[in-house]
Amino acid sequence: MFCLNCSAQRPDDTSPCPNCGMPAAPMEPLPPPRPHIPNYLAPSILVTLCCCLPLGIPAIIYSAQVNPRAQAGDINGAMDSSNKAKMWVVIAFAAGTIGGVLYGLAVVAGALG
Repeated sequence: MFCLNCSAQRPDDTSPCPNCGMPAAPMEPLPPPRPHIPNYLAPSILVTLCCCLPLGIPAIIYSAQVNPRAQAGDINGAMDSSNKAKMWVVIAFAAGTIGGVLYGLAVVAGALG
C-alpha cells in the first residue's frame, strides 16, 4: 500500500506512514453482496402452459415481482415474492398432474365401460 501524502510504500495496516508520519486514511468497508434470489419465472411459464393455466398465472405474477424488488433494495419483499412464486409453481404442477391422472382414469373407465 502507498501513502496518499508522500507516495512512499507503507505497511498494509492503518499505521502512520513511516516516511512522513501521515495517518492512514480509513478504508470504507465494501457493501455486503446481494443474495441471489431465484425468481422461478421459467418454471412458472412452463406450469402455466403445460399443467394448469389458472394456477400458473399467480406464479408468473409473483415471479415478475422478484427482480424489481431486489434491485430496489427490498430484499424481504423479493424473498416473499420468490417464495410465493415457488408455492404457486408447486400447486399448479400438483393440480395439473392430479387432473391429468384423473382424466386418464376417466378415459380408461369410459373405454372399459
